[in-house]
Amino acid sequence: MWTVVWMTLVVLLVSALLVLSWAVRARNMQIWLGSYLRRRRPASVDGPVHVMFCFVDHFEPAWGKVDLATQRARVDRWCRDYRKLAMAHRDADGRSPQHTFFYPEEEYLEEHLEKIAALCADGYGEIEIHLHHDDDTADHFNATIRRFNELLHARHGALPRDPVTGQLRFGFIHGNWSLDNSRADGRWCGINNELILLRELGCYADFTLPSAPSDTQTRMVNAIYYATDDPLRPKSHDTGEPVRVGGSASGDLMIVQGPLGLNWRERRFGLIPRIENADVRRACPPTPARIDDWVRTGIHVEGRPEWVFVKVHTHGTQERDMDTLLGERAHAMHTHLETRYNDGGQYVLHYVTAREVYNIIKAAEAGCEGNPDSYRDHVLPPPPGIAAARAGQGRQGP
Repeated sequence: MWTVVWMTLVVLLVSALLVLSWAVRARNMQIWLGSYLRRRRPASVDGPVHVMFCFVDHFEPAWGKVDLATQRARVDRWCRDYRKLAMAHRDADGRSPQHTFFYPEEEYLEEHLEKIAALCADGYGEIEIHLHHDDDTADHFNATIRRFNELLHARHGALPRDPVTGQLRFGFIHGNWSLDNSRADGRWCGINNELILLRELGCYADFTLPSAPSDTQTRMVNAIYYATDDPLRPKSHDTGEPVRVGGSASGDLMIVQGPLGLNWRERRFGLIPRIENADVRRACPPTPARIDDWVRTGIHVEGRPEWVFVKVHTHGTQERDMDTLLGERAHAMHTHLETRYNDGGQYVLHYVTAREVYNIIKAAEAGCEGNPDSYRDHVLPPPPGIAAARAGQGRQGP
């Protein structure tokens, strides 16, 4: 009898392990799970924790290959409803929520960018660069980014110039998550030296990650780091050198990651945790529990744990998700941020754009302390459209 019991237990245990192994590999968790489990908890701090909340959007009006009327309706809804949403909320600095629109070069239409640029000039966000490409070459990539940089800057007042070199600077999100040719099958990029090319073109940081459950996800998680490109192999940003207080820029490109972890509250089959990858949409709304997890992840510059960066992402123009991103769910998200993480004692909330995230990171690296609101424009100024609007208003904006 006992033999049968033990054999049954062994079979059950082996079956559970096989199911677990299948679940891990089916979602490519073997890439990053070890790093996640070995992570160090953020150090405790004296005084308030400053929470930088950054919402980046893979903003694709033509998603689904829709007609112009549908694209126009998507952009118009964003420009109308986001104003209403943002006007109802403020951070510790009196700033409205900031939305960073990573606009895809291959979907460019002047009328869409005119509307989004006007929204940004009114104080609700900034425009950066998104790109989908496949089987590309270095020459074509360079020409594409240079052309789009100049177009955004000259026609839409986007992208700042470096005050030292005069070069246009931009943040980047790679389409299909495939930065530096990082898909195992080699699709949706084609360039193994993409980090070098981005640096040379003026990219100040990449904001693509996390990309789990895609196989493009890196081993390094929940980090802000410098990646060094190996032009002979893909996915050179798999690991890198953490940005730290007193350090300096190294390698080729700064990688700014959002929170990645395991969600044990919403287990599949009651056993397997879901992946928390900071994606916000109808199927995974920004609940208070998720927001708390994002903050607890504690992504920061090493040596400055009291400045926490929470970067979340979405694909904002998909109709099924717009009510979540522009309606009551979004209001509830900001209300929770403003009540739980803006008491002035334990927490101070700052709504920031991707460019401001970079500036505050560089300020931390330089040893700056105190209120990060002072460093929103630390090394890179606002783009010209926003700078002109601020000068005309005589204030920072909503």
